[in-house]
This record gives sequence, structure tokens and C-alpha cells, in this order.
Amino acid sequence: MLMITRVADEERTTLVVSGRIDAEQLPDLRRFVEAEQEIKVTIDLAEVSLVDADVIRFLLVCEKQGIRLVRCPAYVREWMVREKRSE
Repeated sequence: MLMITRVADEERTTLVVSGRIDAEQLPDLRRFVEAEQEIKVTIDLAEVSLVDADVIRFLLVCEKQGIRLVRCPAYVREWMVREKRSE
């Protein structure tokens, strides 16, 4: 199950994501991110338990767009690094 909590101040919105994210839940996360295009966005991944390859690719695109990823689980960050190398 995926849960996204939006925490905002005047300068930045943080999306606190918890649970599993796979291709089925990815559209929900994408909608939350796209809804915040007028303000800086941070995605807090500390409580994410499982992701799939589609999510890794989405997170890489987010970083390229200037979205900060914080408290990212080590396995997610390592997977992202491997994915970048294979591009």
C-alpha cells in the first residue's frame, strides 16, 4: 500500500512517501509531483519499503528536473546509480 503525505511551507513542498511503489502506484506519485510544479519539491523516501524499475526511472527523471530526493533507502540509491551507468 502506498501513502503520500504532503507537507508544504512557503518555499518547498515535501512529499513523504511510505509503503510500496510499483508500476500500479506510480501514477499516483506522478500526479502528486506534477501538482506541485509551481514550487520546489522534495520527495522523502525514508519509509518506502519496495520499488520497481519503473519507479527508479521516474526518480531519476525527477532528479534531472531538480526535485530533491531525501532519506532515500540505500538499495534505491544504489539501483539509481546502476541505472544511470547503463544509460
